[in-house]
Amino acid sequence: MNKIVIVCIAIAAMLAGVLLFSKLNTASQPEHALYYQQSRNINNFTMTDHQGEQFGNEDLIGKWSWVFFGYTSCPDVCPTTLQEINFVYDELKEISANTQVLLVSVDPRRDSQDVLANYIAYFNKEFKALRADHSVLFPFARNLGLMYAITDDAAGDGYLVDHSASMVLINPNGKIAAIFKPKQALGELPTIDGQKLLSDFDKIVQLN
Repeated sequence: MNKIVIVCIAIAAMLAGVLLFSKLNTASQPEHALYYQQSRNINNFTMTDHQGEQFGNEDLIGKWSWVFFGYTSCPDVCPTTLQEINFVYDELKEISANTQVLLVSVDPRRDSQDVLANYIAYFNKEFKALRADHSVLFPFARNLGLMYAITDDAAGDGYLVDHSASMVLINPNGKIAAIFKPKQALGELPTIDGQKLLSDFDKIVQLN
C-alpha cells in the first residue's frame, strides 16, 4: 500500500513539474511577434545611409536592428511609426544597448541623401535612413518578407508608395529574428504598439 502511495506521489510531482516547465517555457516566448526560432538568412546587399556611407550586411553584425520600410512623403504610417519607435527607443536600449533603427526608403527618386538626413533627424538623430535603387530594394524587401509598390502615376512628384507597415527585427548575427505586424482595424491607421514591441523584444533577447 505504501509503495502505491509513493508511486502516486512521484507521478503527481512529475506531472506538476512538466506543467510548470510548460508554463514557464510558454511565458518566455514572444506573444505578439512572428518569431523565427531558426533565424533566417539575409542575402548580401549594399545601400547608402543618410550620411553618404555604404551600409551592408556587415553593419548588422553585433547589433539588434529594427528595419522599417517607408518614405519621406508618406502622409501617415511612416511618421506615426517612427514617432512610436522614438517614444520607446530609450527602453529598447535598456533591454539591449546595441540597438539600431533603420528606415529603408522605398522612394529613392525623391528621397535623396539630404532629404533623408533632414527627415530622419526630426525623429531621432541616432536613427539611420537607407536608400538604394529598386534593383536592390525589391530583392531586399522579398528577403525580409515585406513589400512595396508605387500605386500612382510616378511621372509627377505627387505619387504615393504602398508599403508594409511591419517592422523586421534582425539579430546580432545579421539574421531575421522576428516580424512585428501593426495593429489593424477597419477604417483605422495600421500602427505598431510600442509596449507590445518592448515586451516581445525583451523575451527575444533572452532567448538568444
